[in-house]
Amino acid sequence: MKILVITGSAHKKGTSSYLADSFIRGAEEAGHEVFRFDAAFKNVHPCVGCDSCQKGSRACVFKDDMQELNPELLKADAVVFVSPIYYYDINAQIKAVIDRFYANNSALKGADKKAVLMITYGDETEESAEGAAASYKGMVKYLEWKDAGIVSAKACYVLDDILDSEYPKQAYELGKNL
Repeated sequence: MKILVITGSAHKKGTSSYLADSFIRGAEEAGHEVFRFDAAFKNVHPCVGCDSCQKGSRACVFKDDMQELNPELLKADAVVFVSPIYYYDINAQIKAVIDRFYANNSALKGADKKAVLMITYGDETEESAEGAAASYKGMVKYLEWKDAGIVSAKACYVLDDILDSEYPKQAYELGKNL
């Protein structure tokens, strides 16, 4: 299986990055091919809704790192979104990437793909994650992809918080059993 992991954190040794690493380790041990796209370290221009991608050449007007991501997105059997929650939803880096899915909408909608959401946040209640989960579930439903699972790591503000939690094992197992 080809798996695309899209991360959003600018913290290379942060909580969501650690979850991504755990997931990838499990997936690779199971024999899956993984491509990781760290959106916070890429040049991804936000979609401006100009509709150029839907007309004529059907190409996006922005020539940025989405050109690296798009082929991986189209051939992936599973797409994994890994984001910290800073303020009640996935972070802006992931959202910019998702908005740019629009250029490939006709190829993505109804494609036989699985999706996973992994989120980390400092709050001790799941209320802070409800926006991210709702956005993810709505997108998966619209795209007609199969929801393969959510790892919602609450009370994980800094790396030490997640190291001894059950969340890395959940991510690892999800990657191994996808």
